[in-house]
Amino acid sequence: MNSSLQIVSYNIHKGFSCLNQRMVIHDLRDRLRAVHADVVFLQEVQGSHTGHAQRWQNWPSAPQHEFLADQVWGDFAYGKNAVYTNGHHGNAILSRYPIVASENLDVSAHAFESRGVLHAQITVPDLAEPVHLMCVHLALFERSRRHQLAILQQHVRESVPDTAPLIIAGDFNDWRGRAGRHFAEGLGLQEAFTSVHGQTAKSFPARLPLLSLDRIYVRGWQVTEARVLRTSDGLHRSDHAALVATLVAHA
Repeated sequence: MNSSLQIVSYNIHKGFSCLNQRMVIHDLRDRLRAVHADVVFLQEVQGSHTGHAQRWQNWPSAPQHEFLADQVWGDFAYGKNAVYTNGHHGNAILSRYPIVASENLDVSAHAFESRGVLHAQITVPDLAEPVHLMCVHLALFERSRRHQLAILQQHVRESVPDTAPLIIAGDFNDWRGRAGRHFAEGLGLQEAFTSVHGQTAKSFPARLPLLSLDRIYVRGWQVTEARVLRTSDGLHRSDHAALVATLVAHA
């Protein structure tokens, strides 16, 4: 029997709209739930922020990943990356299936830009091995991204069996596509949108997407669908658009 997963990758901009004009974390939750994804990869997740909690009346009392997961995704993992006076933010993975292991890999290239890769494993019925999930948010500068992708590539080679299903998703900030191509080739990965549409998805800025910053890389899966999640009401709930993909495990 073939096992399938529907996944979402979304940089949620700490729960604010573009230019931080509106607090939209409640809208984000509704939007994500409407997709009915099995696994959600989130970047720029606010784990805590005392200033926002005081300013915004409806600011969730729980960390954003717990607020988003509540009663829908039974398991979640959070990787704290950037820590500051009022709180911290990082990456998160929400899953309908049990998370059996997780770790946060520090890939910061320098002291002024804290970045991490959240690595989790889930067990999925009918799959012999755990599925490895990596949620990524890379640096703004290409030199730093190359350094981070080299670390990630080495981590995959050391930590993920060649036979295990693998999904790496998130905000790669790789708008030229240079580092991403070498990274994918080195690990035998395919990019979901390239597999289906022949090119990566344009996801930034959300209002008029021009740049391909967000990616979904897979190994051990067939990509049967890949789409950018558009809004029909004209409201942009982050500065990035969300990516959605449906994957079927190789027999």
